[in-house]
Amino acid sequence: MAGRGPRVAVYNDQAYWRDGEAIYTARAFVVFLAELARSLDRLVIVGRLDPEPGRSFYRLDDELEFAALPWYRDASNFADAAGALIGSVRALWRALDDVECVWVLGPHPLAVVTVALAALRRKRIVLGVRQDMPQYVRNRHPRRRWVQRAANVLEATWRLLARRYPVVVVGPRLASNYAFAPRKLEISVSLVHERDIVTPTQFERDWEGDLTVVSVGRLDPEKNPLMLADVLARLCERDERWRLVVCGDGPLERELAERLASLGVAERADLRGHVPIDGGLIDLYRAGNAFLHVSWTEGLPQVLLEAFAAGLPVVATAVGGVSEAIGDAALLIPAGEPETAARALERLRDEVALRERLAEAGFEHVRARTLEAESGRVASFITAGSRSR
Repeated sequence: MAGRGPRVAVYNDQAYWRDGEAIYTARAFVVFLAELARSLDRLVIVGRLDPEPGRSFYRLDDELEFAALPWYRDASNFADAAGALIGSVRALWRALDDVECVWVLGPHPLAVVTVALAALRRKRIVLGVRQDMPQYVRNRHPRRRWVQRAANVLEATWRLLARRYPVVVVGPRLASNYAFAPRKLEISVSLVHERDIVTPTQFERDWEGDLTVVSVGRLDPEKNPLMLADVLARLCERDERWRLVVCGDGPLERELAERLASLGVAERADLRGHVPIDGGLIDLYRAGNAFLHVSWTEGLPQVLLEAFAAGLPVVATAVGGVSEAIGDAALLIPAGEPETAARALERLRDEVALRERLAEAGFEHVRARTLEAESGRVASFITAGSRSR
């Protein structure tokens, strides 16, 4: 590590697995943390560790340190999460021993506990917000009212803490939710290296043969993945050249496959499962004709930046911070309207000038929001902005 900043611990409600000496996680956010660590003297990642040995998609760099919390599968399972609470408090207390600052991403019950412990230990505290928790929970648990009420309480608590501590927020919509915060940094969680950005004129796509739509994201209810099948069916009714590549895994993977089959377009879809950003995903972006984003709710999806970096024209739902953040760099559509999405993709097929304009706007957008740039901004904020307590 470069050793230019403070010793920092990062808490995020993320699951990890151990295989020998190596630590793995399923979420790409660790790529951002690894780059952040280059600007700090020390970075300790704090997360829940599955007691069963295993691997996942992303291995932590050897330079990163890991502090394990007791395992629980789901915070919405009260008994499971409560059983891990006492052990988590002890582990968090130990993790704070040799750090000056803690970056706590929430809102989450253990995130609130982490802030309380860090305050007791007189550590510098920086908050982090990556999503609108109440909206996320309403989409993920539409029938579990007590979970929704708990999310509202957590959100209110986190906003109250942001009146005292510096906060890093992802995207303009969340930034507006924390407009009152006296010290705030708005960022994009970019996983795009400067070296991976393709200029608009660097290579040409073939729009005369097969037309490939790429979609990347978790197959969870709030991401609305079943709509992808409806969009593909509408496209293929009018032009049999369309194909769909879906990168992502989750609880709706089987339902998506069944929906594609029921609509008669299964043979025109390729469900790849999770494809790591450093394990072939960049090539899939570059091989596509267009990118489609269909979520019900978002903060600011990093996949849009990845599509921009590959020169892909983008169709995206105007939810969360998407419209404020990317402006005219994508064709924006309402959530939950497959026909509107299909028509937007057909516009890309038919209008060369539109494709070129979107590619240029996407290039300009991502060029200012690379992994190096955004992680460097966070490191500077933690180093300078967290000193007032």
